[in-house]
This record gives sequence, C-alpha cells and structure tokens, in this order.
Amino acid sequence: MNPPVNDKEAIRLKYLAERDKRLRADGNQQYLEITGQFSHYLDDPYTPVVERAPKTDHVRFAFIGGGFAGLATGARLVEAGITDVRIIEKGGDFGGTWYWNRYPGAQCDTASMIYMPLLEETGHMPSEKYAHAPEILAHSQRIGRHYKLYDNALFHTQVSSLTWQDDDSCWRITTNRGDDFTAQYIGLGTGPLHIPKLPGIPGIESFRGHSFHTSRWDYAYTGGDPGGAPMTRLADKRVALIGTGATSVQCVPHLARSCQSLHVFQRTPSSIDIRNNAPIDPDWFASVATPGWQQRWLENFTANQAGGNAEVDLVQDGWTDLARRIREQIRKLPATERTVPNMLAAYEDADFAKMNEIRARVDEIVADPATADHLKAWYRQLCKRPCFHDAYLQAFNTPTVHLVDTDGKGVERITETGIVVGGTEYPVDCIIYASGFEVGTPLARRAGFDLVGRAGRKLSDHWAQGMRSKHGIHVHGFPNAFFVQPTQGANLISNVPHNLTEAARTIAVMVRHAIDHGHREIEVSESAETAWIDLLRNSPGRMTSSPDCTPGYYNNEGQDPGPAAKLNVGYPAGATAYFKYLDAWRASGLFEGLVFR
Repeated sequence: MNPPVNDKEAIRLKYLAERDKRLRADGNQQYLEITGQFSHYLDDPYTPVVERAPKTDHVRFAFIGGGFAGLATGARLVEAGITDVRIIEKGGDFGGTWYWNRYPGAQCDTASMIYMPLLEETGHMPSEKYAHAPEILAHSQRIGRHYKLYDNALFHTQVSSLTWQDDDSCWRITTNRGDDFTAQYIGLGTGPLHIPKLPGIPGIESFRGHSFHTSRWDYAYTGGDPGGAPMTRLADKRVALIGTGATSVQCVPHLARSCQSLHVFQRTPSSIDIRNNAPIDPDWFASVATPGWQQRWLENFTANQAGGNAEVDLVQDGWTDLARRIREQIRKLPATERTVPNMLAAYEDADFAKMNEIRARVDEIVADPATADHLKAWYRQLCKRPCFHDAYLQAFNTPTVHLVDTDGKGVERITETGIVVGGTEYPVDCIIYASGFEVGTPLARRAGFDLVGRAGRKLSDHWAQGMRSKHGIHVHGFPNAFFVQPTQGANLISNVPHNLTEAARTIAVMVRHAIDHGHREIEVSESAETAWIDLLRNSPGRMTSSPDCTPGYYNNEGQDPGPAAKLNVGYPAGATAYFKYLDAWRASGLFEGLVFR
C-alpha cells in the first residue's frame, strides 16, 4: 500500500523501506570489471584503428581525453595563441562519452543551449532543446575542426604512464601505441563516464545468446543506426534490457517499436519528469544569440538551479523547476524563521510535492495499474539523476513490452537461454546491459595510469585520504598538470560542461601568463592547497550523497564511502559564487596560491 500524498511521515518511511530493499553489503563490488570473455565489450565498433608511427617528440600541451574537457581546454589554449596542443583519446574521434554512447534515442538531459560547449564560438544553433547524440558528436567534431585540434590528435590511444621530469620541467608520456614523448603542460579530463561496467549477476558468463553493453551498441545485430533508423533485425528477437537508468529510459521506446518482445528488468525505477522537447526556431534563436549569449545562459541556469538570484529563467527545464519550487517554499517563511532546519523542511516539502506529481504522472500514462505502481520512484528527486522523457512510460502500454520488477533485489541469475527473477525464467535471444559506467572505482583504474609527480610521488598516494587540490584544478607536487572536472570547484553536477569550460578558461590564462613571463613551471603551494581543503570542509555537501537515498552511484551504492569522500564537494557558497570568485581570481593576474618558476 502506498502512502497518501499528504502524509509526509508515511512517505519518509516508504522511502526508507524502498532504500533498505536495495542495500547490498558489496556496494560497488556488485559490478564486474569488463575483462576476459567480455573484453570485446570494450572494442570500438564505430571506427577502425589506423596504424601510425609512434610519437617521440615534444609538445607544449598534451591533454588526456577528447571529450568536452579536452575540446574546451584545447579551444581556449588556441584562442590564447597556444596552438601546439595534442589531445590523446582512446576512442576513434572526439566526443568522449558522446563518442561511445550511440544507443538509439540517446540525447542530453540538460538543455542544448547550455550543455553543448562553444556554440557561440563555432556558430552552431542546436536543432532541438535537447539535442540527440549524433548532433552532439558532430558538434564535438566541429569544435575539433574549428580549432584545428585534429592536426596533432592521437586517437585510439591510451596513456600508459605520465611521469614528471624535474630536470627538464616537463611530463613524459607513454602510450599503448608505443608513443614516448614529452609535454611541458598536461591536462586531464578522463571523466567518470567511459569505462562500462556489468552487473555481477550469477551465471552472466553462461548466456549463449547475443549480448552487448549500451555504450557499444551493436547495430550489426539490431539493425538501424544512431540517427534513429528502425532496428529491423530485432523483429523476430526476444530482447532483455537490464537496467532502468537514464540510458534505458531513452532507448526503451525505440526497442519497443522493434522487438518481437522486450522484457525490461528493473531493480529501481527512475524518476521520469516531462521533457517537452521541441525544435529550436531559427528566428527565435537569432533574436537570442547576440554577443555573449551562451555565457549569459550558462550563468542564468546556474543562478536559477544552484543558489543564485536570477529574476528570469531562460532555460525553463526540470532542473530549474525544482530549484524554483524550493526557493518559493523558503520565501514563504518569515525572515525570522529562516533557520537551517526550517529551510531544510521547506526543501523537503517542495521535493515531496514534485515527486508526488511525478508519481501521479505514471498513473496518468501507464494503463496497467500494477505496472504503473512498479514504475513509481520512491525517493527524493535528486537521490538519483532525474530523467525527463515523453515516450518511456508510454512504451509500457505496448503489448510486446513487459516490465519485470525485481522488488529491489535485481536479477536472480542468468542461464544459457534466459534470465531468472523470483524463480521464473524468461527466455530471451539477446541481453542488452544498460548498467552504466564505473564511477566509484579508483581513478587510476578508470584512467589506466597513475600520475607520478615530484620525487616519484604517485597521485593515488597524495589522494589516499581524499582528493586534495586548489579549485579542483591544481595539485601540489604535480606541477604543470591541470585537472578539468567539477569536484572541489563549482561541483555543478546538473550541467557539468559549465564546470569544464570555466576550468579551461582558467588554464589558458595561466599558461599564457607563464609563457609571457618566461616561467617554465606552474604549481600550487602546499599551504594554498591546504587552505582550499580547509575551506571545503565547511561545505554542507550534496543532498544526493545522503545514505538515506536509494543506492546508486550518487551515494556510493548506499555504503559508507569513508572519510575521503567528505572532500568530494564544491565551493561552500555554491556554484554561482564559485564562478564569480574564479573569474575575479583569473582577472586579478595575481593567481593567488600558485607559484610560477
């Protein structure tokens, strides 16, 4: 029995009960590293490897990772007159996550106008409010061409080692392609969304049908293409999809139209809000896209969604809707009653109202009451990454689509011919794993190397008690190395590219300054790094990291992540304040906390 929508205590208890069903002592260990018979899941099905001679030269700047982080940093460096930039990417082209994710229906869930970087610089108008994957990949390639980043790029190349050479003030880089070259500066943007993982289901290795991971979609088997062509080869196939996160939400409607039968195996339902996608009108875009437009939109979204005071909402999406509701609830409190407990209670009230609407939407759309009940998300909205879609729930009204809810337990086992849940075997011809990427594993495992800085100190040792940096960019003992990612900076998870583009701007300014003044090294001082960490310890953290949330990668699968995770936070005053602070820090030209040699 589900609690009444106005019984807050009953809803809290329901949230905890649903969480407890899903708690597992093995945490992140429940997932399998892709090795052995599954190694082909890591192959590149999209671009053939081109043989080339190893590189043994020197470059001014080498960047590890060809996604948005590398592209944005490379672009800002080129704009600053630093053109000797080499991007090293394990995929066959630029794009990062958007190179690998070509599953049917893939699209961004943050508005294109703020998600796709460097739109103004490249003169591109997104075709939709939420662009689909082929357009995002094409835009990544557009950035690469516009800034001539292809000229020196190394694709299908994985870094093996990165070692600081103190005598020469540079980094030595080796790769799996026999490269052995040096770079004065390096940037790292390996990100968390590129190493696929598999669920550790008993018998997974025994299945004799076809299988693949969504990040390596097998169009040779399914038919169709990333552009949405029908997957005609599935017409006589019984297909199983394991996982109901953002990837599943996007590809289920396409599979529903293609398969003889589709069984969706669910451990935890996603929160499915309205997407309301639509083409972008060129005349409207022309009226909006005046000089500086994208930066204004970025700042407006951040101000609306993450602690600012914007009077208008340019983006108007699900992210800003929840933030607006929270602000309105807090504003209802008399000024004398705006204590932390009262504001947290107002936050909870806004969240309850939003989630009640999302659950009611399921009943409005899904015809079968039992299926609808299983598709309702019983947790606070930001416990998991919110999903927005206008065809996923509708797909469960298709007679050939079947939801197999595991009541939080997950799939029991896999056999040679099917999948077992609750003692019932579901025979299938193909299993598609929508099980996401490695997030909670050590950085060195995901990156494939461990940075070695001054005096042979490894980054993994420096971060053994938690990440240490200034701005999330600079790390003491690792000169001329820059990290491009959100943590210990703005930590704006709702729109990660905003974090990346600001870090990229910062790096270009610093490198230009070093070149102009004849410096060979840039390094944060130990005291400045410590001061930044002390500041971060005052951060309230993210609600999504709460152990009261349903398990997922946001909260380390519901397990205590240890004291190190307390530093996986952002600027205590919020993302808007951080970006303003960083802009002033750059503009001062003093680069407080850094040492130039």
